[in-house]
Amino acid sequence: MLLEVSLLNPQRIIFQGKAKSVVLPGEEGVFEILPFHKPILSRLISGSIFIDDKVFRIRRGIVKGYQNQVRIIVEE
Repeated sequence: MLLEVSLLNPQRIIFQGKAKSVVLPGEEGVFEILPFHKPILSRLISGSIFIDDKVFRIRRGIVKGYQNQVRIIVEE
């Protein structure tokens, strides 16, 4: 099972596709979302998002994970 991931900013879609895992810089520390993760809604701080082997630098953002779908809205 894979995650359906969308990473976007207000102007464009940065990444959209399937992934095995997503690692994010949360306010309480770095965390990972894997398939079948419990529902989550979290603010993101400055750092890097890792979607499998791809890396994206962000300034801040928000993530929602629900039923193997991960939606991330960021400021780059």
